[in-house]
Amino acid sequence: MPHFTFEYSANLDGRVDFDRLCRAVRETILETGLFEIGAVRVRTIRSEHYAIADLLPENAFIDMSFRIGRGRSDTEKKATGEAIFETVCAELADLFETPHFALTLEIREIDPQLSWKKNAIHPRLRAKER
Repeated sequence: MPHFTFEYSANLDGRVDFDRLCRAVRETILETGLFEIGAVRVRTIRSEHYAIADLLPENAFIDMSFRIGRGRSDTEKKATGEAIFETVCAELADLFETPHFALTLEIREIDPQLSWKKNAIHPRLRAKER
């Protein structure tokens, strides 16, 4: 149940290769060894309307949210967050050369009693592993 979402200001269109960024984060998530491939989701949500800091039109943001199921230690969660943040910072290095970009990441655990899932991808991928 690792679901990773980039919410971003629309003024980053054309400045960030979000397909590449999603694939890089997916790879980083899998490299941790903590998550099954069939459960990984990485996606973007474009924010058309926003008001950032001092309202300069060049101000931009990416807010990253990583929702995971329970079962990982605090050390594992911290290491995962640091690895993802490092990957994204490297991919977005050019944006940090200006004084107009903000990046955030939050990891949240999903309560298993309040989460329902049905995944037809798992059986297919698990069969390939055999």
